[in-house]
Amino acid sequence: MTGAGADSLRTALVRHLTAAGTIHDARIAEAFRAVPRHLFVPHVPLEVAYADDVVPMKQDRTGVLTSSVSQPSIMALMLQQAAIRPGDRVLEIGSGGYNAALLRELAGPAGAVTTVDIDADVTRRARAFLDQAGYGDVAVVQADGEFGDPARAPYDRIVVTVTAWEVAPAWVRQLRPGGRVVVPLRVRGQTRSVAFDLVEEHLESRSTTMCGFVSMQGAGAHYERYEYGLMYDEDQEGEPHPDVLELRRECEWSGLQVHREEPLLDLYLWLACKLPGYCVLDSEGVPAVATADSLAYVSRRPGRDKSHVELGCSAHGPEAHVLIDRVLGQLRSWEGQRPMFQVHAMGAELPPGFHIARRHSYITVQWEA
Repeated sequence: MTGAGADSLRTALVRHLTAAGTIHDARIAEAFRAVPRHLFVPHVPLEVAYADDVVPMKQDRTGVLTSSVSQPSIMALMLQQAAIRPGDRVLEIGSGGYNAALLRELAGPAGAVTTVDIDADVTRRARAFLDQAGYGDVAVVQADGEFGDPARAPYDRIVVTVTAWEVAPAWVRQLRPGGRVVVPLRVRGQTRSVAFDLVEEHLESRSTTMCGFVSMQGAGAHYERYEYGLMYDEDQEGEPHPDVLELRRECEWSGLQVHREEPLLDLYLWLACKLPGYCVLDSEGVPAVATADSLAYVSRRPGRDKSHVELGCSAHGPEAHVLIDRVLGQLRSWEGQRPMFQVHAMGAELPPGFHIARRHSYITVQWEA
């Protein structure tokens, strides 16, 4: 297909993202129109390059994806969260080239963009693609993104394009006062892109959106723990009974009806904040509560019509009814509250809320109507 064909497909992608409400900023639309995405994914057909989908770039020996060019709709949402202004100095953690080119369009000739990746193959590829696309002034650095790039700090914006389990202290140190970091943050089995503003010495969230990225490598790598089909965060303790699901099943229903297509991740995070022993049934991402000898988890059944389901709780083990009462109580008490996040360094005074300990900081979850 000719260059004109690529231009047409690029225009169609922007039209799609705008119509879907993913892009509502004219500057971001112009950036997507300007950057030739196909140059950053030369191994796929043009139609694939301009589809609203992720393009895999590299896998490890076990087949796990370690590098990709992200889905345009997710990139657009994060760019809107970042609110990059002309003249901003921007650091990207996790490279590939395409997103760095979009950042360069938004920062403009008076700004500066640095992109960092731990993988030398990725940075070599990003350097070549950026040069070919006309973005030779973007700085490409091969280094562990956990430590940012202090040589070019401070930054007005830091955009992280790999899943992180905490906001690295180096990123906070390298932000200007009032600066913003946008990071896909992994919390209790779900990943949200959170836009944090630096307020004095801590971070406060300004917006969140669900997303998915490859996991961070290097010093910042964290991993969930799996025990007998249950998934726990690093900071969580739990040793469930290995045969608990073979015990008799009890079930009760909450009366809470939700739309079949309604995302319930805010509700699931609510349960994580309210219920001791919270974990996730790994097979389907179902929220659960485990003790040493019992297990309860959220269930669904058909609701009042084909568009709705009713939520309930199933449980196994001697504490089944106790756990069912706890889960149903929290299902009924949730009234659509939305989570807000703060990040504080270890040793800092923490605000009210639910606190999740990470290696260098605490993530605090608070709720608002």
